[in-house]
Amino acid sequence: MSSTSPSAVPAPLAEILDDFEAVSGQDKLQLLLEMSRELPALPAEMEQQAMEPVPECQSPLFLSVDASDPGAVRLFFSAPPEAPTTRGFASILHQGLDGQPADAILAVPDDFYVRLGLADVVSPLRLRGISAMLTRVKRRIRESR
Repeated sequence: MSSTSPSAVPAPLAEILDDFEAVSGQDKLQLLLEMSRELPALPAEMEQQAMEPVPECQSPLFLSVDASDPGAVRLFFSAPPEAPTTRGFASILHQGLDGQPADAILAVPDDFYVRLGLADVVSPLRLRGISAMLTRVKRRIRESR
């Protein structure tokens, strides 16, 4: 049983987790693929080269965290279209945590992704990618304080 309780995650992330919990098997992969298509493009002024790489991801992934306003942290992710799993994970974090208060993001359990129920359809190596993304987001928030 995961230590992730529904109250430990911001409402947008809880809704995503609920969506994944409501489907099974290959439907989870389809939902992840849909999420990958929803990852927003980077703002024109942001360059991928200035972003932090996440080498734990199986595909190239870069992120940037703007925690200048602790009441509304901004998250940015870049991953190639041919990396739908990585893009899906980035989209989950973006949709679930972008614009949330720093303290709410820091309170998200490191193993929240267990509730996605993807362990049977995605390799542990790929799951390590979403964990690494969250770890880096939290580290950037802590460094900005």
